[in-house]
Amino acid sequence: MNLTINGEGAEITLESEETLGELLSGLEDWLAGSGYSLSGITINNEKISAGSIGEVFDRKLSEIDVLDIQTSNLFELLLEALIVARDILEAYREAAFDSRQEIQQDWEGSAAASFLSHRNPELFGIIDAALSGEGLSPDQVLALTDERIAEISAPQQALLQLETIIDGVSQRLEDLPLDLQTGKDSRATETVQLFSNITEKLFRLMAYLNSRGFEFEYQGDSGATFDNFFEGFDATIKEMLAAYEAKDAVLVGDLAEYELAPRLRLLFGILKKSAEKTV
Repeated sequence: MNLTINGEGAEITLESEETLGELLSGLEDWLAGSGYSLSGITINNEKISAGSIGEVFDRKLSEIDVLDIQTSNLFELLLEALIVARDILEAYREAAFDSRQEIQQDWEGSAAASFLSHRNPELFGIIDAALSGEGLSPDQVLALTDERIAEISAPQQALLQLETIIDGVSQRLEDLPLDLQTGKDSRATETVQLFSNITEKLFRLMAYLNSRGFEFEYQGDSGATFDNFFEGFDATIKEMLAAYEAKDAVLVGDLAEYELAPRLRLLFGILKKSAEKTV
């Protein structure tokens, strides 16, 4: 079998794989680790779209003479899926009530829904619920998809718009010990949620910038790299959230004020410096 990836020769050694499904399942994990995903295949000059690949999983490799595997960047596929989701949400919002079920069914059978359900199940669930008349309203989910589309399309601009928000959340983290001590539980809960949301957004933007070749400059103590800094920051976030769930107010307050607030400011500063280089 002549095997290529995006038309280029590929050195892939078959082991015990006998069917196309077995081969592609192994390749998908490897592709994901490289930031790519399967977007289509061509079998003996017959093109198969991503949405129809499951129909040929049982095809015997011994029956295939030429196989070309098409791949696409995961973030590009995510952007395409979000644009489709946005169009469907707009159609759903504007449609008469008796037409909405058909739109929902179109969504459920779409390649965009399949991609999001595997790659971003949380976001898929939010969109799916809105199209079922549950959860957030279509307008609210449209605003969310617009935000995510903007992050992927223009990560530099999206990042640079966050400076005031980062300052505000950092200050809230520094205030968290006092809020916990004085019984301002609702404000404390809001602070933790705000911090969680903004760090998730920063992590997404960091990934999008990195995929475009941006480098993050950091030189810590004893030669610590940016990866070292990020791993420590991520571990401290998990420690604080675990302490919050355990209602350990002292540890939550200490971590928020002395560890997370300064590290949040530092992370944003590192990303901002990188993003500003070509804006």
